[in-house]
Amino acid sequence: MEWTTLAATGLGAVVGVGSTLLADRVRWRRETGERDRRERRDLYVTCLTRYRLAYEDMHTAALAHRDGPAGRRDAAVRDAFRGSGCDEIRETVLLCAPEETTAVMEDVYTTLRGLLEVYAAGDPAPDTPEFQEHRLRHAQAVWTARAAMRAALERDA
Repeated sequence: MEWTTLAATGLGAVVGVGSTLLADRVRWRRETGERDRRERRDLYVTCLTRYRLAYEDMHTAALAHRDGPAGRRDAAVRDAFRGSGCDEIRETVLLCAPEETTAVMEDVYTTLRGLLEVYAAGDPAPDTPEFQEHRLRHAQAVWTARAAMRAALERDA
């Protein structure tokens, strides 16, 4: 057997194996990126959903105990917030999401905590312009977070 045939066969094998490894690496990176993007999207949806449910539950608790003792309203609103899982999902987001997303999600959490204090105190009442300012601040933080999340997910697509 001639050495050029052997060398050509060896070179062909090296090129074939190398191209297969490169293709597998590219596919693995693409699949990993898509999986990470899906996981972040699910995390974002879960977070915003929990925040929304906390808002709804606090609102319901505050209205249900509007005319009762202040201590009962305060306890009911705080129980509604604690039961929502907001603190747990917040910590998950702070650990797993990109920094620019965590900053805007922290703003949403902060405004939600502000609503918690307003609902717990019962002042201002939900039908007043002062309360609507708190609600609007929270809504704006949510819209800003959604925009940041969309941008992060699109950038990584």
